[in-house]
Amino acid sequence: MKIGLLSDTHSYLDDRILALLDGCDEIWHAGDFGSVEVSERLAQVAPLRGVYGNIDDANIRHLHPKNLRFDCNGIDVLMTHIGGYPGRYAPEVRAMIQTDPPGLFICGHSHILKVMHDPKHGNLLHLNPGAAGKHGFHKIRTMLRFEVEGSKVQKLQAIELGKRA
Repeated sequence: MKIGLLSDTHSYLDDRILALLDGCDEIWHAGDFGSVEVSERLAQVAPLRGVYGNIDDANIRHLHPKNLRFDCNGIDVLMTHIGGYPGRYAPEVRAMIQTDPPGLFICGHSHILKVMHDPKHGNLLHLNPGAAGKHGFHKIRTMLRFEVEGSKVQKLQAIELGKRA
C-alpha cells in the first residue's frame, strides 16, 4: 500500500504535491487542511484519510474527525493534528498511547518534519510530515511518502517541496 502523507496545507495545494501523490493508494492528511477544496482535491487523486487541525473550520470538522484510528495492512495507525512527539506527547495523545499504543502514530501542527521511534511504547513509529503549505514559520515545505507492507513501514521518503515563500 503506497501512502502519501501531508499536513498543514493551510489552503495551499500545488501541482508538484499532486504529481507526487499520483500513484498513491491512499493519501493521509494530518490536519490544517485550511479549506474544504484541499480535502476535495486530494480525494480526487486517491482515497483520503484525514483529521482536522486547529485552523480548520466547521465544514472541515464535519468531514474529518479530531482523531482517527485505523488498520492499514496490519499496522495499527493513530492520527491526530496536535500530538507532540516521543517523550513530549500532548496530554490526550499520551493517555491513548499509554493505554493502547499504535504501531504508527501520525501528527502535524509543528510544521517540523520528524521521523522517530518510541521504544517505550512498543517501538511505535512517529511520523510528522512537516508542512506542505506556505503559511507558517517553516522555510521548506515537506511531505512524506512510504509503503506499508507486512505491517511495516518501508521505503520511507522525506520530500522537500520547495521554499515556503
